[in-house]
Amino acid sequence: MTRHCPALYQVPTRVWLAELSEELGRSATLEDIPDEALDRMARAGFDWVWFLGVWQTGEESRSVSLQHPQWWKVQESGPGNMMERDVCGSPFAIQAYTLHADLGDSESLTRLRERLHRRGLRLMLDFVPNHTGLDHPWAYHHPEYYVQSQELERNRSPENYCERNTVQGVRVFAHGRDPFFAGWPDTLQLNWRHRGLREAMIQELVGVAGQCDGVRCDMAMLLVPDVFRRTWGEASRPADGTDPVDESFWPEAIARIRGGKPEFVFLAEVYWDLEETLQQAGFDYTYDKRLYDLLRAQDAPAVRTHLRSELEYQNRSARFLENHDEPRAAAAFPEGVHRAAACVTFLAPGLRLLQEGQFKGRRIRNSMHLARRPHEPTDPGVMEFYLRLLDCLRRPAARTGQWHLLESRPAWEGNPTWDRFVAYLWEGSDRDGLLVTVNYGPTRGQCYVELPFPLLAGKRFLLRDLLSQAWYERDGDALVSSGLYLDMPEWGYHVFDLVEL
Repeated sequence: MTRHCPALYQVPTRVWLAELSEELGRSATLEDIPDEALDRMARAGFDWVWFLGVWQTGEESRSVSLQHPQWWKVQESGPGNMMERDVCGSPFAIQAYTLHADLGDSESLTRLRERLHRRGLRLMLDFVPNHTGLDHPWAYHHPEYYVQSQELERNRSPENYCERNTVQGVRVFAHGRDPFFAGWPDTLQLNWRHRGLREAMIQELVGVAGQCDGVRCDMAMLLVPDVFRRTWGEASRPADGTDPVDESFWPEAIARIRGGKPEFVFLAEVYWDLEETLQQAGFDYTYDKRLYDLLRAQDAPAVRTHLRSELEYQNRSARFLENHDEPRAAAAFPEGVHRAAACVTFLAPGLRLLQEGQFKGRRIRNSMHLARRPHEPTDPGVMEFYLRLLDCLRRPAARTGQWHLLESRPAWEGNPTWDRFVAYLWEGSDRDGLLVTVNYGPTRGQCYVELPFPLLAGKRFLLRDLLSQAWYERDGDALVSSGLYLDMPEWGYHVFDLVEL
């Protein structure tokens, strides 16, 4: 199956603009983003730029962030000397889907999108369906849109609820939450069993879709009907007495948007093995947290098993080594493991998600509640590796070619190291192909990689490693009959340009 494998670049908008403000000596807006920065994204081969956190948030939700200084620091090596002025509040406690007043005027986002389009880049923005910020006007005018307290539930977990003044008087609202954690006190939980809310949220989504080319849907699996009912139980019965709705929201919402914008793209943040459920609901791409976790666990056999899933599922998976919810890759993975994991991750099919600062080897994960981060020096080795890897990802074979997961076998009887190898072939057109081999293990290993492709027979090939200076000549008949022999160091990797001689 042939499918375009797009690359998405995640930008922490408020932090980025805060650093630009320091350079300019004044408050920077989207208008001040240099053309050269956008040119670099295009030259690097990205198709999409995700500007995280552009929507209007409110002072009430920000005040909650100010009351929780533990949110300002994600890890021990994280930002120090942070002050109140650095606390912007969570970008996921949204007051309105309009550009934040600090980021420009009402047309700034439109102009940024036009600048991206001129470079062949598309704009992705956030859609946060599970909850709103405390300041959202619905909280006053439409309290029926929210999950409200059953007295028993409030007594059991008072930290998950708060009192609010509404047009109907004082009501007790639930804070938005993941069922495995306490509520987020800067948010209010929307009630997805209320029909009026669902229609109102579709209209919000229509408005968002008019401002960008795709959305990354925060915690999209929380809206799955079974998940929502298990999380909220009887508290999810609409407070205004209307009949509850239990059909999935996503198929209807996605169909409504696609009716007017057939090319609009939906990316779901999703966990708990619900990826296929959301793909079937209409999402173009779903987070592949499982691959990330298996790579963190250094479990090569399980990685291969995961990558044997149906190709359509693979093509719709979003692969990453870091994002704003995960530790920085340079900190989470030891140096050698980091590079091997990047080859496995980004040369698999699907959407390739990379975060600003990843190429420079940033190690400190910044809090979403802060608009500032500490200075970190660039790691030249990490930078050089990613520049080479991006060159590989720009190759036509790695974008539109046919992908094959290759099998390995022992190099000799009694040698168990073959089981640590992960290998792919990207079969392109016009004599273009990439052969990816990774020894994803802590010791030197040997194996034969099977290449049962008759098209290789009767030819000779140059295998030129795009990530190093290594190159080899191989006979195609031998590759087909015996496979490719590999002897690689721990965490070793090659991305061979497969050139017919």
